[in-house]
Amino acid sequence: MLNYIWAFMIIIGIIVAAFTGQMETVSSGILDSAKEAISLCIVMLGVVGMWTGVMKIAEETGLVRQLTRLLMPILRLLFPRIAGEEAVMGYIASNMIANLLGLGWASTPTGLKAMKALNEIHKERCKETGEDPDAASDEMCLFMVINISSLQLIPINMIAYRSQYGSVHPGLIILPGLIATAVSTLAGIIYGVYKCRRNAKKKYRSGKERT
Repeated sequence: MLNYIWAFMIIIGIIVAAFTGQMETVSSGILDSAKEAISLCIVMLGVVGMWTGVMKIAEETGLVRQLTRLLMPILRLLFPRIAGEEAVMGYIASNMIANLLGLGWASTPTGLKAMKALNEIHKERCKETGEDPDAASDEMCLFMVINISSLQLIPINMIAYRSQYGSVHPGLIILPGLIATAVSTLAGIIYGVYKCRRNAKKKYRSGKERT
């Protein structure tokens, strides 16, 4: 859908520029934007490389494992039905740790692994409960909400963007970012847990009615 939206906007922009005699401005804008995109990619490549290396060092020194253990009690409360699935819980914890450090791109691989594992658990569960195996489970939805809201202690990406575009104090985004992501994550967790419990009650009631 986004591809159609962007294509529509580009076509409309070119048509308007052609009728208003601004094609030269559009051409200059395209070239300047391409140059700026390459420059930003180079800057972000350095940032990504550095923080990926930091994450690797944290893994080798056992820091990630320690943080995972600290998160486990919280994760068991949020995902009680999969509390015994250590591998899945480990993927979720690693994903959350990367997001806490503002490394959204570094959290993607573990996020995909966690979602795949949650889907497999859901399909196995559906064989016993008769639920729709193609529908997202409560755990999958809750994990997605937490991943999107993404509490961040250090918003590395935003600091890099602000630095690239000439911000005098790029690190000033840390406190506002922490407050904003804390509120969004808390709201997401409260709503997600509420919906999960509500769905569980509905399933329990429907099960009693069938029996």
